Amino acid sequence: MTFINAHTLKELFRSEAAGGIILLAAAILAIICANTPLHYYYDMLLDTTVAIQIGAFEIQKPMLLWINDGLMAVFFFLIGLELKREFLDGELSDKRNIILPAIGAVGGMIGPALIYVAFNYKDPVALQGWAIPAATDIAFAIGVLALLGSRVPLSLKVFLVSLAIFDDIGAIIIIALFYTNNISLMALVICAACIPILLFMNRFGFESKALFIFVGLIMWTAMLKSGVHATLTGIVLAMFIPLTSKNNPNHSPLKELEHDLHGMVTFLILPIFAFANAGLNLTGIGAEQLLHNVPVGIALGLVLGNQLGIFTCCFIAIKLGIAQLPKGINWIQLYGTAALCGIGFTMSLFIGSLAFEETQVNLLFDERLGILVGSLISGAVGFTILKATLKESQYENNAPSTK
Repeated sequence: MTFINAHTLKELFRSEAAGGIILLAAAILAIICANTPLHYYYDMLLDTTVAIQIGAFEIQKPMLLWINDGLMAVFFFLIGLELKREFLDGELSDKRNIILPAIGAVGGMIGPALIYVAFNYKDPVALQGWAIPAATDIAFAIGVLALLGSRVPLSLKVFLVSLAIFDDIGAIIIIALFYTNNISLMALVICAACIPILLFMNRFGFESKALFIFVGLIMWTAMLKSGVHATLTGIVLAMFIPLTSKNNPNHSPLKELEHDLHGMVTFLILPIFAFANAGLNLTGIGAEQLLHNVPVGIALGLVLGNQLGIFTCCFIAIKLGIAQLPKGINWIQLYGTAALCGIGFTMSLFIGSLAFEETQVNLLFDERLGILVGSLISGAVGFTILKATLKESQYENNAPSTK
């Protein structure tokens, strides 16, 4: 995500909308591979063991986990850069712009989780997936919003992007607190030792990308061995990338790195992740699979949980005078935006893999089915509501100046 103003938000929507299309294409390709004779090669590719060894030290994982633990660390690194920049020098540096999307994001996590738990509280294994529907896929949500073109007011776009930022923060906290394995204290000590080094580099004006990435790789490796999910390394590393240069006030190492990574993450890493994780074999699917508690809980959590959670919390905050309804948006349009937030593809798949990959019960099929169904319904509902309530030319000549 880039600066939230009229010009850069337009560029963001172009990029994210295109990324959403590629993401969808990757997911469709994965489903095709999983349901045709290509499934043999698809499974073989994801199960292929890749090893890195230096002396006695070795990391050996199937390709799927290299994607989920390695490439997604870069995705989380980009999220961390975006978060830091937005809070220090972006739209969210103004506290008035924080309150409503932050409150909405809280509702968008609690509502879906409660619905999922209501369907799965009797099953301890299934209950591990409680956080799956509590995540919004900003690329797909923006992609759907982009289909409405110039009729979408800037304030609605800002609200959606801001809410997604807080949703990312919530997802990061959930992963850190609830989806960790057996903890290795030695590995955590190595991780902790990297932090003062990064702090020293930040305080004394180090700007070498290679140097920061080198320390980050050490931290990632230690985090991988620690039991805390390795992708969180990306968030920690991003917090130490300097926003401004000590030698050149007009240069921002953080913004430069964010710009460099955005295209790679949007058009390469996320589609690869989608291809690796969305392969849902639909052979023999019937009512029993569709009505299983896990997919039903996820689908209803995404669809109803987000709509009700986000809208209700925002409604209460506005009526109590804590926040204001964004300019140019009415209540129905706010509800339509809340529905769009039920598109939980990328982050939901990621949390689902953390929740179920190490259980002895195969719930990954159920998880993927619920995510796909819930995301499709949420996207359709949100698009329909917004298309019906936004006028075609209402905002064409009402955009703020980009001068």
